Amino acid sequence: MSVLVVGSVAYDGIETPAGKVDKTLGGSATHISLASSYLADEVRLLATVGKDFAQNDIDKFKNRGINLDGFKVDENERTFFWRGRYHDDLNTRDTLETQLNVIEKFDPVVPESIKGSRYICLGNLDPISQKKVLDQVTAPQLSIGDTMNFWIEGMNKELLETIAKLDVLIVNDEEARQLTEKNNLVEAAEVIGKMGPSIVIIKKGEHGAMLFTDDGFFTAPGLPLREIKDPTGAGDSFLGGFSGWLSKTDDHSFDNLKRAVIYGSVMASFCVEDFGPQRFENISPYAISDRYDEFRKIASVPASS
Repeated sequence: MSVLVVGSVAYDGIETPAGKVDKTLGGSATHISLASSYLADEVRLLATVGKDFAQNDIDKFKNRGINLDGFKVDENERTFFWRGRYHDDLNTRDTLETQLNVIEKFDPVVPESIKGSRYICLGNLDPISQKKVLDQVTAPQLSIGDTMNFWIEGMNKELLETIAKLDVLIVNDEEARQLTEKNNLVEAAEVIGKMGPSIVIIKKGEHGAMLFTDDGFFTAPGLPLREIKDPTGAGDSFLGGFSGWLSKTDDHSFDNLKRAVIYGSVMASFCVEDFGPQRFENISPYAISDRYDEFRKIASVPASS
């Protein structure tokens, strides 16, 4: 099955305790599509960049076999750019610079060749743009969406309209509390479920992720890593792994949703090991399988004696 990924493709300037890069490939759709490409049968990217976007970065998508029918270069604009600095704990960061550039007038138009995509993965974009995509696709099997605090606060009405059309909503714990005004994450998930999505995932950063469905609840652990260079894009990489596995298996059972959460966590754990999406340039299937097994081992609980 195919995955249609919609979101931003950008350039980032990133500073963490592990180092600094002035300009690296970034954006929600970048991380989602590259992570998903290791699991999905086909990934289709819908995004726009500016005239300054380098050919060698386009080649990174091509090298992963990503369909670029929906990828457009605007020769009159520059690529979306974000610069940020992470604190020592890597859980908080300061935005130093944001240049919306081409993303400011992004109006997603889904080409006919990819309107029939079965899995739709909507990265962080304004909810109006997300809804436009959902209104254009013809027969989605599953629609998966992400959002952020900025849209929850500034476009709440439009966001709720978009959430009502989603099958899966993936948010972090802070966003879940803000969206629902509930401090307890179980209560927050119940409220989100009443908004429309039948599947709710709440990410907790280094502490794992929680899955809520009508069939049950599951919590995935975080994987302890010796070195984290850059957490940028980890949440988007989770979306990529999650949607990639579901599209590959086309199985929405509770057990397979749990596997998808672990594959999302696997791809997020690879992402943080280097700056931007550099880690996704070459990961072997064996490395993915081995890390999946690592997650299974740390989540295993022996029977009581």
